[in-house]
Amino acid sequence: MEAIVRSIDVGYRNTKYVFSAAEDGFECRVFPSVAPTATGRDLSEALGRKRNTVIVEADGLKYEVGPDAALAEKAAAIQRLDNDYCTSAEYLALVRGALHFMKVEQVDLLVVGLPVSAFELKKHELAKRLRGNHPLREGKSVSVREVKVLAQPHGALINYALSESRLDAMKRQRNLIIDSGGRTFDFLVTQGLKIVEKRSDDAKRGMQDVIHVLAGEIGKALHTEYTDYERLDVALRSRSKPLVFGKPYDLEPHMPAARKITDEAVTYLRRYVQDGSDIDNIILSGGSAFFFREAVRGAFPRHQIHELDDALYANVRGFQLFGMEKVVQAERRSAKHEQAGVSPT
Repeated sequence: MEAIVRSIDVGYRNTKYVFSAAEDGFECRVFPSVAPTATGRDLSEALGRKRNTVIVEADGLKYEVGPDAALAEKAAAIQRLDNDYCTSAEYLALVRGALHFMKVEQVDLLVVGLPVSAFELKKHELAKRLRGNHPLREGKSVSVREVKVLAQPHGALINYALSESRLDAMKRQRNLIIDSGGRTFDFLVTQGLKIVEKRSDDAKRGMQDVIHVLAGEIGKALHTEYTDYERLDVALRSRSKPLVFGKPYDLEPHMPAARKITDEAVTYLRRYVQDGSDIDNIILSGGSAFFFREAVRGAFPRHQIHELDDALYANVRGFQLFGMEKVVQAERRSAKHEQAGVSPT
């Protein structure tokens, strides 16, 4: 029976996962990293429009997660920025939500990611927490046999190297991989595919900070408390004017304040890589790449910045490619042992 490999990337704004995988490609899906405690109420169901969510249990509490979880009462995205966020009940609920939507009963290898600053501290603890049986709704469950944890930008590196057929060349080169996310601006420097730890870290600056700054500026300008963060996020990504009090609102006067967030993130990065004169490849990924690209290009004007297509899924695609390759390698070793008449260890 063919081994089932799946990957999940729980970010501060979005949880990305591989829904299905095959040799000719795989399908990625996403839902917001929102995990309110379940109330059992869904007023929209009376109109025939039940929320697209699932209720899962984590550490003794029930949470509602999925594409429409932000519509649930008292919904709030994960706000923790410390290195323990991956051990929270909300994190586990998001993982179990992703496992539910995958519609599988067993995962032989699950690949997940952590921010750079939490990677060495929490990778073993997270792998242990996710390994084993995960109860889901209606008595169903998913068994996860093995877990591999990668630094989140490492997924983008693997994705770029394999999708662009540059793996052999990059094994001999020094690479800077930037993952601009919702709450962190992660970066890895690698020699080939090996991480140079002393030059890798993350800045606590992300799209959430940009949106909070813009919301604050709008509030000051209009003498109100503006908190429609999702509408601002959509407006920035679509380069449109959000409706405020029912009228299109021009964000341009507030953009200098928002751009300070990107400048601060890149300034922190430059402490580790300086002008990048010894860096051969700079790869930009993450769901916030569209907003951070200008600051990255300004910081490294002599480099070509390689921005991944569909950057939101870059990490989780790389995780999946990594996991599938690990399974292939294991099968090859097993076949060699069988040919030699030796039991694999």
